[in-house]
Amino acid sequence: MAETESAAPRPRLALLSPYGVGGDEADAVAQALDAACAAGDVAAVILRLATADERSLVGLVKRLAPPAQERGAAVLVSVPGFTGDLVSVAARGGADGVHLDRADEATLRDLRGRLRDGRILGAGGVLGSRDAAMVAGETGVDYLMFGGLFPDGAAPDAGDVRERAAWWADIFETPCIAVAASADEVGPLAATGAEFIGLESGLWLSGPDGVRAAQAQLDTIR
Repeated sequence: MAETESAAPRPRLALLSPYGVGGDEADAVAQALDAACAAGDVAAVILRLATADERSLVGLVKRLAPPAQERGAAVLVSVPGFTGDLVSVAARGGADGVHLDRADEATLRDLRGRLRDGRILGAGGVLGSRDAAMVAGETGVDYLMFGGLFPDGAAPDAGDVRERAAWWADIFETPCIAVAASADEVGPLAATGAEFIGLESGLWLSGPDGVRAAQAQLDTIR
């Protein structure tokens, strides 16, 4: 029987690393990423790295990106507090793009103009304001992220994340990531229409079962 209208693609997964990943944790995180990306349809990984000099960050990205990329995931670099050239870090490290939280319009437009060869620009930190989300979306970012743990480890209100992701997905064409901080948030977030469901590191870093469980929920979506 022919369908009268095409179904929306089911959401894919995005993995968020812990904050402050440095050289000491790189091998363990790379191993966990390899297992997690093998366990589900992971479209992207956001590496939230510890601030360091540019050379050290490039070396760190070179250690962390390949396991995810070899599984078909794009790797985005985020370095909260870094005042150097994040585009250069991503390009020299072989990453697929950069992610910024709470960036102003001018910064996002500058990065959009400098990212070449199809590299990705993502923005987060826009959960608290619809205006901030719309301004970010107008700069040409490739996605907006709603939710995600704060640097101090606190989680945003899950209801706020669902509401904002549903609002965005219903109106705007720019894809969004809706981030789950716990396993029971995955299904409700998938129902918002978000193109990607983000998984905080607590759901995948210690083993891939959390990715398998999240993928099983996404596979039920028609």
